[in-house]
Amino acid sequence: MFIVASASDQDHVSDAISTQDLSSISYQMSTVTISNNKTDDSTSQLAPNCTINVEELCPDGVSCHLLGGECIDCDFNLSCAYGTNQTTKCRPKPNVNCSGEQVFEKIYECCYCYQLSPQKTWCNRSTECALNKPRNYYPARPFYTSTCWAKHDNLCMGRRCFYKQIPCNWSQGYKWSTALLLSIFLGGFGVDRFYLGLWREGIGKLLSFGGLGVWTLVDVILIAVGYVGPWDGSLYI
Repeated sequence: MFIVASASDQDHVSDAISTQDLSSISYQMSTVTISNNKTDDSTSQLAPNCTINVEELCPDGVSCHLLGGECIDCDFNLSCAYGTNQTTKCRPKPNVNCSGEQVFEKIYECCYCYQLSPQKTWCNRSTECALNKPRNYYPARPFYTSTCWAKHDNLCMGRRCFYKQIPCNWSQGYKWSTALLLSIFLGGFGVDRFYLGLWREGIGKLLSFGGLGVWTLVDVILIAVGYVGPWDGSLYI
């Protein structure tokens, strides 16, 4: 399998942000001009939130070969076989002061930055995307668009900052075990629903004594399988 040229990398990013109004975004960058064979920092309009100041981020006086991916430019082989280890020559970005050899070799895995595993990237997390508000188009599970960066010690091709669709998976501290126990022992009084913030259903259960036991039994099953969750759409812990 071989890596496709940089056009696919740009398409991947542009698809994720096609709904944004790029004309209203201001840029404050002190990076070099983008080229597809460098570990760039995305001064392109395709990545409006990927701002970085290499003079502030990159340390002074360290050995050049110890600099992270955001501080160096490398000549990547764009026709390498995906997933293979490659050797490339790198140099510090302009305005980055380092000691030792200014041109040095680095080993990298042949892939674009957006193809890195989650363990090798850092992404912004959202606490506003609710699991109980599914989308009405495929895939139905709610996702949000996050800005992600390749981690400091990972070298990859293309833009080190990119957009990624991430499933909603945040938590507000509600425990599944607590909700289930409350449903089993105090479900007839609606305590389980009150605990999850579903106070309307809680009042209904309280006034009907758990639907004469039927509602209580149904809730035990629904909570046990995870169908009923916290009111805000967050996950159990």
